[in-house]
Amino acid sequence: MRIAAAALATVLLTTGCTSEPAVGPVEPAAPEVTTPAPPTSTPSLTPEPPARFEAARAMRTVRHLAGRIGPRLATGPAFREAAAYVEQRFAAEGYSVRRQSFRVPAGDSWGVPVDAGRSANVVATGPGFDPAAPYVVIGAHLDTVAVAPGAEDNASGVAVLLELARVLGGDGQVVLVAFGGEEPRGPGELHHFGSKEYVARLGDDGVNLRAMVSLDRVGVGRVVPVSSVEGTPAALRDRLADVAGDLDIATVVEHDSASDHESFADAGFLAARIGSTPYAGYHSAQDVPSVVDPAQLGRVGRLLIAWLRAS
Repeated sequence: MRIAAAALATVLLTTGCTSEPAVGPVEPAAPEVTTPAPPTSTPSLTPEPPARFEAARAMRTVRHLAGRIGPRLATGPAFREAAAYVEQRFAAEGYSVRRQSFRVPAGDSWGVPVDAGRSANVVATGPGFDPAAPYVVIGAHLDTVAVAPGAEDNASGVAVLLELARVLGGDGQVVLVAFGGEEPRGPGELHHFGSKEYVARLGDDGVNLRAMVSLDRVGVGRVVPVSSVEGTPAALRDRLADVAGDLDIATVVEHDSASDHESFADAGFLAARIGSTPYAGYHSAQDVPSVVDPAQLGRVGRLLIAWLRAS
């Protein structure tokens, strides 16, 4: 499947956490480290059918991140292990991968005092990606608060992101990002550090960014929440809801600023969030893989693929 750049621009344009500098001393941005994609194999003479989103595969990712690795504080060793895992998964599907390193301040991680440190975004693009043509960003935060294994918040979003990478196989004008430093380090604007960093580094490449979707807490319930930041354009949110309706996927349409889409919306980009159904284990040690429903991951995956293919 290839998502034509011109078609993507046409559809997205017709469908249509406040960005503040991080607290603490300013440090020079660390250089981006790029992992080249492995060479592609010779194509078969018989075309293969399009890959399908498999919820069982996504659940294996949830179990690895939340069960085997566990809590992934943005500045800690478990986060670095998870970032390496995500990087390897992207590369195995034919993507070029780079990291964006950035500083995260000291603070309070849901009741646990934490030191300042560095975190990273893991950014993947396919071999034919052209930043000079229209493209979209789909992201999910990889970090957790200090005490939580983070199965729903947010191994579920990362699992959908990685399964989407497999289905796309590197094709199309789509950037996939596992964000670091989304979780709060205190009140106010002490959150969304990775997505703020990503937006700040866009430069001229931001001219062709047509839409951003954040996948955050996407594995609970039977209804898929789709939201936009209040006071910003809602065309992308409404388009996602329309596509879901075509698939007979129930949605709740709302406003929400508590995820990485806020950084993009505040910078003037069309942005939306998928996910946010309340659940008992939120930000706690009870946020374990059994919380996540594979059927809900499947609904979100089918929605994303249908939206991209319609674009």
